[in-house]
Amino acid sequence: MNDLGAFAQLVRAVAPWRGQLVFIGGWGHRLHTLHPSAGNVDFAPVFTRDTDLAFADKRPLQGDIKSALLDQGFHEELSGDFKPPTAHYTLGNDQGGFYAEFLTPLVGSGYKRNGEKDATVKTAGISAQKIRHLDILMVDPWAITVSKANGFPLENPVDVQVANPLCFMVQKLLIKQDRPPRKQAQDLLYIHDTIQLFGHRLPAFKKSWEDTVGPALAAASKTVLRECMESFSQVTDTVRQAAAIPQDRKISAEEFQATCRYAFSEILGMG
Repeated sequence: MNDLGAFAQLVRAVAPWRGQLVFIGGWGHRLHTLHPSAGNVDFAPVFTRDTDLAFADKRPLQGDIKSALLDQGFHEELSGDFKPPTAHYTLGNDQGGFYAEFLTPLVGSGYKRNGEKDATVKTAGISAQKIRHLDILMVDPWAITVSKANGFPLENPVDVQVANPLCFMVQKLLIKQDRPPRKQAQDLLYIHDTIQLFGHRLPAFKKSWEDTVGPALAAASKTVLRECMESFSQVTDTVRQAAAIPQDRKISAEEFQATCRYAFSEILGMG
């Protein structure tokens, strides 16, 4: 089964909860390319074999997502010492195969009253990881239709929620300092490629930042501005690493940096 078929299996499994789940991460970025307002680009999205689904902790999930996944051929793989353990929901037995994981925002200190790390939660039969700065990905998600028309072997078209592209980029900046160098470079590439997809929407992103995203972040908006300046005010080693990642195109580090700096100067008003 190819990745589009595997993703279709996941969509079937979580269909009853699609109003509460938001696709984020690499597959969220890949789904961005299917949005009617996405520009035409001559490169493939960054590939990832994992699918991240986020949900807000303020609205508990009901039902049994785990059973729905098992019915579609997924199996649960547990790891780690957290209570509950970290879980991947894998399709098939291939070590390099397709898997999904569920994420929810981490709020507070990150520790439980008994001193244990507050890293996971069990809800609707699944184990989900708690991640800081995830809540911004819940703000104003976009709906994208997946269907046979765009390559997914589904019986009927299905609308799924995907992280708003602006929130997707902003969250990459919020988590930057917590990421290892290799992941930082990959995240900058996601930002660059999102700008390439939606560069014509910079005025709309500016309005969204001013009216919705910035206010939702409150004080954390200063972190976004700081990380943006540090990342794109000049050509850095991380920018060079990011520009060198794609194998299907050549991007100069200078072009990469200039593209991102210009876009964020328009969106955030940074100099």
